[in-house]
Amino acid sequence: MSDNAQIAPHGGTLVNLLATSAEAEGLGAEAANLPTLAVSDRELADLEMLAVGALSPLTGFQGEADYHSILDTMHLQSGLAWSIPVTLSVDEEGAHRLGGAEAVALTAGGGGDPLAVLRVSEIYRRDKAKEAQSVYRTDDIEHPGVKALYDAGDLCVAGELKVISLPPHDDFLPYRLTPAETRAAFAARGWKTVVGFQTRNPIHRAHEYIQKCALEIVDGLLVHPLVGATKGDDVPADVRMQCYEALFEGYYPKDRAMVSVFPAAMRYAGPREAIWHAICRKNYGCTHFIVGRDHAGVGSYYGTYDAQQIFREFEPGELGIQTLNFEHSFWCNRCEGMASPKTCPHAEEDRVSLSGTKVRDMLRAGERPPQEFSRPEVADILIAAMTEQ
Repeated sequence: MSDNAQIAPHGGTLVNLLATSAEAEGLGAEAANLPTLAVSDRELADLEMLAVGALSPLTGFQGEADYHSILDTMHLQSGLAWSIPVTLSVDEEGAHRLGGAEAVALTAGGGGDPLAVLRVSEIYRRDKAKEAQSVYRTDDIEHPGVKALYDAGDLCVAGELKVISLPPHDDFLPYRLTPAETRAAFAARGWKTVVGFQTRNPIHRAHEYIQKCALEIVDGLLVHPLVGATKGDDVPADVRMQCYEALFEGYYPKDRAMVSVFPAAMRYAGPREAIWHAICRKNYGCTHFIVGRDHAGVGSYYGTYDAQQIFREFEPGELGIQTLNFEHSFWCNRCEGMASPKTCPHAEEDRVSLSGTKVRDMLRAGERPPQEFSRPEVADILIAAMTEQ
């Protein structure tokens, strides 16, 4: 990468599947005469990611050969690294209704105007048992990713996409930047190196600490919260956004950090999702990516640092983005500052560490966690949200 060049998108080309206004008119007319397929919220998020190039170099929903190649090798048939299949599911009845159509109009789950036209290349049966074990390392239906997989149709419709319009949103509008837009924002700020931080949680002091450690060695920080579908007990995205805004107002350098939202749905696939998240952030223009404790994990399905170790299964430079691995961090009363097991020699009783359950109980009771654990501004937002429920 030359001094003034940005990191290349995955596969070399930043995909843009959005039709021009002239194309959209023609596509809309075509879609009116096509069979329709209603897309679930999770797959609608993937459609948006495909449209804006977040999943470059993909240009549509994946076919059977790539599907099995990813499950078996974490690579596309072309040899490019890829860890989670991006598929469009349909049940037997839906597939029958499509018949042998060469194209299908895609709509949001609740209906409405067609959002895209899919040029159908094949319809194939997904191997749910294999997919569960490969992607999630479990077939336990209690795992939210496995449950979503088994709730989806048994067949997949593959093909190239042409997108008439993005799924409509009425939230986070100033933060909904496409990969082309984040890249332009980084260039405008003069950032050559940018670290991305994936989150589906409020940012507490431990997260702030590792972000700022990373910011010491790069030009800029992109806090990139996921705002697609998550588990029912995760903190809602609008509450999280209030927390991010409060922190950025008071504790982050305005010329060195920015927030944008990541429209993906959460898979909870642990290690494989960490790879997927890193590739996506590379497409958004990040040169570095933070992988912390239990990245994209849920329950006890994955080892604490499995998501860091999986990156070693790829050749050096193959992913094209540099990971920054961090251990669990905490406030140490004897160090009188934030630390991690790598830097703090003191015993557990000197460290301010709280379980997620303990924090939630405190917030529901209207009690702020210690300020060494969470900034008061963040605690107050979470208390207000939890005591309203």
